Amino acid sequence: GGRSRLETMFSNTAGVIEQANQDRFARSLFRATRGNTFTHFQQIFEPMVDPKTGREVSKAVFVIYFQDNRMGGQTSAMSEKIQKICASYGVNTYRWPAHREAAQEVLTSLQVQVEDQQRLLRAHESFVLSEASALLAPLRLGGNSLIEDWRLFCKKEKSIYATLNLFEGDMNLRANCWYPEAQEQQIQGLLSSTMSQTGQNSAVLISHRTPPRKSPPTYIRTNEFTAVFQELVDTYGLPNYGEANPALFTIVTFPFLFGVMYGDVGHGSMLLSVGLFAVWKAEDIKHTIPDLYYARYIVTMMGLFAIYVGFLYNDFFSLGFSFFTSRWVEVEGGHPGPGGIISYEPAPWFDTKNEGGVGPYPFGVDPAWHGAQNELIYMNSLKMKISVILGVSQMIVGLLLRFANAIHNNSPVDLVFECVPMMLFMVCFFGFMDYMILYKWVTPMPNPPSIINSLIAMAMWGEDLNPMLGAELPRILMAVSMLAVPFMLIPKPLIKLWQHNKEVAARSSRGHGGMGGGSGRHAPVIDEEACPLGLEEDEGEQFEFGELVIHQVIETIEYVLGTVSHTASYLRLWALSLAHQQLSTVFFGMTLLSGMTAPFPLNVLSLYFCFMIWFGITLAILLGMDVLECFLHVLRLHWVEFQSKFYKAQGHAFEPYCHRTLLVKEE
Repeated sequence: GGRSRLETMFSNTAGVIEQANQDRFARSLFRATRGNTFTHFQQIFEPMVDPKTGREVSKAVFVIYFQDNRMGGQTSAMSEKIQKICASYGVNTYRWPAHREAAQEVLTSLQVQVEDQQRLLRAHESFVLSEASALLAPLRLGGNSLIEDWRLFCKKEKSIYATLNLFEGDMNLRANCWYPEAQEQQIQGLLSSTMSQTGQNSAVLISHRTPPRKSPPTYIRTNEFTAVFQELVDTYGLPNYGEANPALFTIVTFPFLFGVMYGDVGHGSMLLSVGLFAVWKAEDIKHTIPDLYYARYIVTMMGLFAIYVGFLYNDFFSLGFSFFTSRWVEVEGGHPGPGGIISYEPAPWFDTKNEGGVGPYPFGVDPAWHGAQNELIYMNSLKMKISVILGVSQMIVGLLLRFANAIHNNSPVDLVFECVPMMLFMVCFFGFMDYMILYKWVTPMPNPPSIINSLIAMAMWGEDLNPMLGAELPRILMAVSMLAVPFMLIPKPLIKLWQHNKEVAARSSRGHGGMGGGSGRHAPVIDEEACPLGLEEDEGEQFEFGELVIHQVIETIEYVLGTVSHTASYLRLWALSLAHQQLSTVFFGMTLLSGMTAPFPLNVLSLYFCFMIWFGITLAILLGMDVLECFLHVLRLHWVEFQSKFYKAQGHAFEPYCHRTLLVKEE
């Protein structure tokens, strides 16, 4: 009885507080109660999530014992102070058992409750895992899971409803659409078969043959081989509807010009091996190396043309082939000069004057030039002239495609006053330059003239002291080139102004006639998609003669100056080819050749290590950096020098509704 009375004289307050505030909390209690409380702290080792802030904090359990003689529902002053301190620190207080038996009952109840909650949690986790495994398991070998099928189904249903929202009407829906003309019969047959199967009149395709108001989208069929070349063109811009597609020529010219820059039989064979491996293992690398899978055919083509041009250059890892008899022999009775230099002269049976005898080396560069003292000078001249010839030829092809665009668009003004003077300017100056290069190659001359001096005299209207084809022909061609510039600049804006005034006069006369006719009949309603292209242009754009003149001036100046700069830009074919050849020569001489010249038996080991070094440098620089560099330069030649001659690239793609395309884009 005495112990129970003693226990009723004491009271307690229990709660949880952050460990960081534990010491300050204890000092506050001690000062406020003048040491008349006893506080016990017990650390909680596991971090707890604070429900107010949501962050993890370390907390501790505390129990405060203090003397409280008041009975019943009354509270003492000591209890009020403790409650205020607890509230100021924001602690959570809980009911504390009055004796050991009550504490044991609470502990047992909590243990049972925790066990029930854990058992319920395990059952819930087991259910969730079983359901998740059923949703994530493939429905068939190599197929999608159930949840992926649900996701794709929702994606397709959403896209279908989004497309249906574009239709007009209540009971019968109507929409204007584009479709490939070549597939019209196939679409009609598919709709007919669908109606016969369902027994309902579900859909009808009615074609409008009237000229559309909006420009039709561009639809280009591609396959695995042509897709990568078309992608190179589309990256610059999509062709307009009916415009000449550069991809048809890019399929051949892109890898060929790459081969001109990268021409080497050995390096081309290594690049070809990569391409053939990608073609052979296409299905294996389709998802692991998708970029190589997509570019496998263009890599193969670049390797093939690099090998072909390498045979033309007669270059195999900086070494030459001797497939045929050289046209150069050592000088009879000659002695090696300083440094052991041996002089060569044309073979006696070599017809150097082109008089019907044995001609030059049948294919490629004569192997006698490899290792010659003047090899670099000769190869420089050869590759530079080849680059100019190829560049002017490709630009002329671009102008021919400009002719095709003008004819297709039924634009005689562009044909006569743009295409013709552009072609005359190109052929009369730069075409004449290529002709002089070829003529000088095949025509023996005792005193061959300098082509550069001839072109300078031609452009400056000066006197050529050593003309190749006479003095009058260059003057005539230069006069035609100069006359082509104003012919390109002046007539087109004037003709456009005359056509505009004529259309305005005709429109005004039709308007006055319609107002005074008084026939009382209504004009037929025309579908907005079937309005002519010119109507939209007249309504949306005002004719500005000044802007047209400025545009024509800029285009003329850009073409004249651009033709000069673009011709010079094709010299990058020569520069990169020369750099590739010299790098290959330096790497071979500094590695393999050094190992070969070492004394025996040191040359065996040195050749082994030198080969490793040479192969690593070849892979890193000539098959890594140089391939990428040549690729980018060829891409620039096609985008700027070639396509600028005819390609507007202002079209928009034909994107038919397709579930496969929709899901692939999402991935």
